[in-house]
Amino acid sequence: MTIYLIAVLADRIQAEAASIALTEAGLTPERVSILGKGYKSADEFGLIDPNQQAKEQILRMVVWLSPFGFASGYLFNLQTGIQLFDWAGVLGNHIIGGIFGAIAGAMGAIFVGGGVGLSAGSGDALPYRNRLNSGKYLIVVAGSDADRALGTRVLRQFEPENLQGYVELPSAGTRSPKQ
Repeated sequence: MTIYLIAVLADRIQAEAASIALTEAGLTPERVSILGKGYKSADEFGLIDPNQQAKEQILRMVVWLSPFGFASGYLFNLQTGIQLFDWAGVLGNHIIGGIFGAIAGAMGAIFVGGGVGLSAGSGDALPYRNRLNSGKYLIVVAGSDADRALGTRVLRQFEPENLQGYVELPSAGTRSPKQ
């Protein structure tokens, strides 16, 4: 189980000073990362991109909802006997009803899958990405609970804008806030 400590610092000078202080306090350089301009990017470190995650969620939902939408539209038209287009005949109207159902399923996947992926799928990654985009720097300490405690003591001296601990869940490979 890996524990992460993330501190948001205002500028590069503070970030470099904090990194040096952490290594002087006993943390190995492999456990300390700086994210920001001139250092690792959010993608290189592995912070989730909410836009990419939303696209993947939409694609998964389209794959599942479109066939169910087609079947539902087809069966609805079969039960009601609605003639959408006279020229299409009975079977053609059932198929057109299925196509409309598949379109409705795809639209639901886009609106719901995209909205959920953007709002809930990113966790704390989006605020950290926004801070990086605004020119701030992140110091990330990865290690054990003792490393997190040491990192917290050292980083508080630099009065970070935000200081948050996370635990990487071993089965899911995701990070959740440490309570």
